[in-house]
Amino acid sequence: MAREIWIDEEECISCELCVNNLPAVFRLAINGKAECYDPAGASEERIESDAINVCPASCIHWK
Repeated sequence: MAREIWIDEEECISCELCVNNLPAVFRLAINGKAECYDPAGASEERIESDAINVCPASCIHWK
């Protein structure tokens, strides 16, 4: 079973790093914070390395 991505919107600084690295997975919501709109857009390994591990606010997590 695939893990779910959770973004702590209060911690998100809207840097767009996750959006730029994985545009098939992340986008900015109307509130300007990152959101995961398609978790199937990349492998868990890519999400881990290109979003979770590089997030400067450490706001992206696995549920």
